[in-house]
Amino acid sequence: MHGMTRLLPVLVLITLIVPVNAQSPAWESANWGKLPAGLEWEAASQVSTTPEGQIVVLRRANPFFVVLTPAGDVVRTWGENLFRLAHGLRIDRKGFLWVTDNTDNFVQKYSPDGKLLLTLGQRGVTGGNDSKTAFDGPADVFVQPDGDVLIADGYRNSRIVRFGGDGTFKSIIGGTKGTEPGQFNVPHAVVVDSRGRIIVADAENSRLQVFDQSGKFLEQWTDFTSKPRGSMYITADDTLYVSHVDSESITIMKNGKVLERVTGVGGRPHGVTIDQQGNIYVANPASRSVKKIVKK
Repeated sequence: MHGMTRLLPVLVLITLIVPVNAQSPAWESANWGKLPAGLEWEAASQVSTTPEGQIVVLRRANPFFVVLTPAGDVVRTWGENLFRLAHGLRIDRKGFLWVTDNTDNFVQKYSPDGKLLLTLGQRGVTGGNDSKTAFDGPADVFVQPDGDVLIADGYRNSRIVRFGGDGTFKSIIGGTKGTEPGQFNVPHAVVVDSRGRIIVADAENSRLQVFDQSGKFLEQWTDFTSKPRGSMYITADDTLYVSHVDSESITIMKNGKVLERVTGVGGRPHGVTIDQQGNIYVANPASRSVKKIVKK
């Protein structure tokens, strides 16, 4: 835990963002987080929201986790010497934290108080597209309502791997690098909607691919101005937020139809989450910042 009696000043930069729908309200973006003295964002890779409404930021440095209120006040920090390259973070419905290490090729589950509960994959061990026990470049993780865990094993492999909540291997979607339906080129993020459809950000193919629970390809969504090479967050009503690092923007869509494009975000937004009031948070490892985006 870092001391929190002295807080660094926060640089606030306001950027107006015009949605694609001219009748929608504008957005504004500002650097966010009142960090304690001696702590910088460094490479903040991902953000996720707890069931209680707190925002957790995953950094690529000690301490790896910073827990904040939506107002940007630090609640606590924790996690020393855990990952070689922290990449993805999801907090499931029960408050457990799931983290991917993109370089050492493992996924871990932590309790809300920071206790390690489960490891999928093997630290430092590489497995190919047919492996049931190892990964090669896991980017994202998503926990379904039934407890099954989906791993986007996509930086060097080209697949989605399903496990039971106890870590038992179940199935693989994909496994071939390519452009055809069911093939992937950097599956970078994965979510599941209220209908049980598995939605995968197939980053380098500039599309989202949609599958049923058996892994059958259903359709693809391609209405993007740049590659969906970032993260995804899906709400209970299936509104989907997709971040784009290259165009520094966020696409808001539903059932494949674009509702808004939030442009001018800046900072190459990699991670994205939404708070209970509908505000957007993005983590930017390249620009070493975290931003909060709100409607005016």
